[in-house]
Amino acid sequence: MSTSSKIALPPRSDGAPAPVLAPHVRRLIIIGANGAGKSRFGAWLRRQLNTDASAVSALRALYTVGAAGDSLIDRRYRKMTSRSMIRADLDTEFARMLAVLLDEEASALFAGRFGGDAGSQQPRLEKLVELWEQIFPDNRVLVESGRLLISPRSGDDSYESARLSDGEKAVIYYLGCTLLTPPRSPMIVDNPGLFLNRAVMGRVWDMAEAIHPGPIVYVTHNLDFASTRSSMPGTITVWVKSYDAAHHTWDYELLPEGSEISEDVFLALLGARKPVLFIEGDSVRSIDAKLYPLVFPDYSVKSLGSCNKVIEATRTFNSLGALHSLAATGIVDRDRRTDREVEYLRSHSVLVPEVAEIENILMLEDVIRAVASYHGRDPHKAFTKVKRTLLKLFSAELNQQALLHTRHYVKRTTEYSVDRRFDNIGQLEAHVGSLVDQLAPRKYYNNLVSLFRDYVAKADYNSVLRVYNRKSMVSETNVGSLTGGPGSDLRSYSNDTIAILRAGGREAGEIARAIRRCFGVDTTNVK
Repeated sequence: MSTSSKIALPPRSDGAPAPVLAPHVRRLIIIGANGAGKSRFGAWLRRQLNTDASAVSALRALYTVGAAGDSLIDRRYRKMTSRSMIRADLDTEFARMLAVLLDEEASALFAGRFGGDAGSQQPRLEKLVELWEQIFPDNRVLVESGRLLISPRSGDDSYESARLSDGEKAVIYYLGCTLLTPPRSPMIVDNPGLFLNRAVMGRVWDMAEAIHPGPIVYVTHNLDFASTRSSMPGTITVWVKSYDAAHHTWDYELLPEGSEISEDVFLALLGARKPVLFIEGDSVRSIDAKLYPLVFPDYSVKSLGSCNKVIEATRTFNSLGALHSLAATGIVDRDRRTDREVEYLRSHSVLVPEVAEIENILMLEDVIRAVASYHGRDPHKAFTKVKRTLLKLFSAELNQQALLHTRHYVKRTTEYSVDRRFDNIGQLEAHVGSLVDQLAPRKYYNNLVSLFRDYVAKADYNSVLRVYNRKSMVSETNVGSLTGGPGSDLRSYSNDTIAILRAGGREAGEIARAIRRCFGVDTTNVK
């Protein structure tokens, strides 16, 4: 679907030529932080398009009380009241839209009954009712005596549309506006997610885009909504950064057409004022989210959940370097990654620590010594006891740890090996049959067992932390109590360490530096 004419964007603050959208553009998403000027951006487009555009705002339609304005709905309403018996004093755009649709339905019925031209297309009100009932299947819509009534399918009671929830009204309004907008005219939708929950929001605008062949401009700060549509073909996303009221210009950038940009990256783009650090875990409960902002204060830290999301968000953010002057870095646990995997991630701005996981960071020698010193305990004595216990734990399950590392190696190497083109099943079968010899899992396992035994024999504490995945090691080594903290469990010890970091001072500096060194970073500037 193409536009009837090209759409020019507003003037830019830097004096660069304003872009003109190609005719094939189907969606224009205008995003920006609150106060960035995106609503004025949308209003500018509306003025330039003059009467060709339909301005859609559920907030205005449902809550602005007064006479008809200049929206497409209100223009139709005024035209309708000049030639029909419909009331001319309806005081909300939502009520006026229903009146337009009901009048159109009545006129079609009248023409059909008395031999006039009723038209061959499905009446718009009938189509609206059909769509609304698809979204709210437990209800049905009745048209009686010029009124829209809602009735639960489980009963006979009915009530007027005025008693619908804001979300139910918004669905009627958005789809009604879409049906009433001329096919090739642009729709400019302000805050398309307003009053809608996530599940309903997607369905409503999927329906609207299926109905309306012309372009739709979405003005939104709803990153969830923007991210669901940014990757669709024919979509241009405009990131509005600021508005210069004195000169009526905007600082904005066009994101690549059809880019698959996640909500997390949008959020970082919109809100960041300093380099971004993507981390694992959730933003409320995880140790990562509490620890890393204190260790890397020069960064805007964003929790994304899984390691895969961290890796992808870092890659995507940095690929958009032409749009911003910031850099993104990721942090993921080492877990049982091979040296080759770690090197690959680090070469792509994803930091991997020299310990297996986040809990092991709290077990770093210098962290333990700093916590003990803070509480007035003997740092050497505390660390010596922790080290002795940890080596004993590792030695007891050394073979099992080697097996877990071998399993990871086999799994990852097999994935890489099979992820290639085969011309026929015979080639695939032969390749899979040769994998055992190529992988040599027993040899790999035996080498690890030998290496791990060497770590124990040499009391190589740092190497054990690098390969040992055991979430209970904090409580089992009793490090919290040995350093003078409030308890020996992970939560108590991690909260104690974080509290020391927040308090500042000598020990806080030692802890932060120890953790940064663990990532190969000696200052607060990640490079």
